[in-house]
Amino acid sequence: MSTLDVARTELALAVLYLNKAEARDKICRAIQYGSKFVSNGEPGTAQNVDKSTSLARKVFRLFKFINDLHALISPTAPGTPLPIVLLGKSKNALLSTFLFLDQVVWLHRSGIYKNKERAEILGRISLFCWMGSSVCTTLVEIGEIGRLSKSMKKLDKELKGTDKYKNELYRAKLKTSNERSLALIKAAMDIVVAAGLLQLSPKKVTPRVTGAFGFVSSLISCYQVHS
Repeated sequence: MSTLDVARTELALAVLYLNKAEARDKICRAIQYGSKFVSNGEPGTAQNVDKSTSLARKVFRLFKFINDLHALISPTAPGTPLPIVLLGKSKNALLSTFLFLDQVVWLHRSGIYKNKERAEILGRISLFCWMGSSVCTTLVEIGEIGRLSKSMKKLDKELKGTDKYKNELYRAKLKTSNERSLALIKAAMDIVVAAGLLQLSPKKVTPRVTGAFGFVSSLISCYQVHS
């Protein structure tokens, strides 16, 4: 394969990736939080990029609350423990509320919705909902990783004397475990980001800390969309 063919193939894959609205949103998110890290809350070009990218991302999320609303009313996988089910449904409800209220914030910043005071209140409520959904996600992932670990140990005993990595079921469980571990890290980082945006601890979670955590969690999101 020639260099041109390789370049053409790689560009085709990049086009497929960028054609996903979710991928574009995550790339914009990385730019937003990277700019926040650079600006550290100080006025200037980086802060302008942060604000403009934040507004642009809200367009990508229009009507996205429907996704979690659908997940909220959909049945869960058989055998899932009740605490994990309740946490999962709470996450869906909180995330759906966040995305819905975020649309009001977009309407205000676009100049369509004029009530500034109410928009700011709804904006803070939406961020608390996002933080709550991230907490729920963290707990769900911890619970699911624990369940996976038990089933993998059981399978490991059954496969004793053989190469477990050649077993398709074991490899599938290992892949799922790795994916959930990554989701756990991202959710935990998003809690810090939400705390920073809400200024719950401004001395510890500075704009630079918020930007750093947000940028890394955005890169994880980009990887998750790709995979």
